[in-house]
Amino acid sequence: MSKKLITTILLLLAIFHFNGYAQEKYGNTLNLGVGIGYYGYARSMPVVHANYEFDVAKNFTLAPFVSYYSYSNGYYWGDKKDNHPYKYYYYHETVIPVGVKGTYYFDDLLHANDKWDFYLAGSLGFAIVNSSWDNDYYGDRNYYRRTSSLYLDLHIGTEYHFNNTLGAFLDLSSGVSTVGLAIHMSK
Repeated sequence: MSKKLITTILLLLAIFHFNGYAQEKYGNTLNLGVGIGYYGYARSMPVVHANYEFDVAKNFTLAPFVSYYSYSNGYYWGDKKDNHPYKYYYYHETVIPVGVKGTYYFDDLLHANDKWDFYLAGSLGFAIVNSSWDNDYYGDRNYYRRTSSLYLDLHIGTEYHFNNTLGAFLDLSSGVSTVGLAIHMSK
């Protein structure tokens, strides 16, 4: 046999081997959450988050995600020279992070029972940002502007399974922390 054929066979066996383990309980899960975010701001804001996990390897999933949050703040500004009165001008920003969350489950290592999942994860993506100022604001419109649309987040979390289909999760992270429901499409 050629090296190429042997490599292909070994690769296919490895994929089937990992998929056999991974289909056990983590993937095919829709996670819907609400929470509080601090991502890039000095104060918290409400966040809505959704992702869909699929199995990649034993104890490891990937989940495309989308989140939504909105931020607004007043900025006191004025310019007497150009006849712009001093007052609070309002800035509003809507952010929609989109990306992939990689999750590693530690249930085997922690000897967790079937009701609990424990994990560490990381999210990588980009943020779609729409920002605006009051129409009569003539100051520095880059005052709040982000320098990058890169979205990074680290997570630690747990899920409690009510049954084979429904669970509740708590996801604490470096940017956006959520609580929500996990809907398992198939076990």
